[in-house]
Amino acid sequence: MGSPPPGLAGRWRRLFAGVLDWVIVNIVSAPFSWTSWEYVWVSGRATWDRYPVEHSFVAGLVAFLYFWLLHAFWNGQTLGKKVFGIRVVQENGARIEVGQAAVRQVVESLFVWLCCVGLLLDLGWILFDPRKQALHDKAARTVVVNA
Repeated sequence: MGSPPPGLAGRWRRLFAGVLDWVIVNIVSAPFSWTSWEYVWVSGRATWDRYPVEHSFVAGLVAFLYFWLLHAFWNGQTLGKKVFGIRVVQENGARIEVGQAAVRQVVESLFVWLCCVGLLLDLGWILFDPRKQALHDKAARTVVVNA
């Protein structure tokens, strides 16, 4: 593994950058995350009934693409990371690769889908790890450093 690159980003800056990123993602994906109502025929009652249809898959896809593409093609930074002066790099300090960014985001998405427990485990790992890596960082072999 080797020693961490110099200038690991602070935990608080990572937290605030993440919060800002999720605010941006929620604003961008809001038009895609609505609940609409479809009318379906209920044959047992011989009536039409309203059925809620959630559009959260598209919102999740927007979030995935936001994090993956910006990390992969914008110097390892999202808008939140840019504002707070941090970026994602490989463990050796080199620029993150497209595949690494995809692995990082897939693992993070899996933890988010595991509800609160998965997300808390993933992000809570930062508090105890000497390299300040979340589990999705470990899976992709990345670290977050000062930009």
